[in-house]
Amino acid sequence: MRRIIAGVGGLGLALILSQFPEYAQQYTQRLGGAVDELRIVTEDFDRAAVAGGLNREQALGRYESAADTFIVGRGTAMAATFVRYEQLSTTLSRIEGANAVERLQSLPAYLDTDIGRRTLQAYKPAIPVTVEGILYAGAGFILGYLVLSGLWRFCALPFKRRQKVLYR
Repeated sequence: MRRIIAGVGGLGLALILSQFPEYAQQYTQRLGGAVDELRIVTEDFDRAAVAGGLNREQALGRYESAADTFIVGRGTAMAATFVRYEQLSTTLSRIEGANAVERLQSLPAYLDTDIGRRTLQAYKPAIPVTVEGILYAGAGFILGYLVLSGLWRFCALPFKRRQKVLYR
């Protein structure tokens, strides 16, 4: 009975862990799409600034010094867009350069972002056919099997029959 329960636990954890590479791939695609779109906005702003004889900081300064609160607000929004673009670009570079273990260690950071939550909401499970997916599944099976097997043995301790020790 212990082996069956441990096997089921192993299969369950294998199934769960095998999905991580697919989630990471979908997250990276969404992140890349966001970076691409923010790059377009940033480059367009920079081109317009150069066409007006300004650099980015000077153009943002014009927004800040405007008398119109709408224009000031647009300048603040553009500055926030540039910061987000830099942050997401850095994150994308870090993820693309990470190995399988580093990506797993970064899972809490993936989930704690707007892009991570949206990826999870739209996530579609996949059968792992990559080496990474198979390794995660194998590690999940072994870990799940060992944990449930150990838990079963621990819970069964009070119910084990004590063997009589015969002393001579």
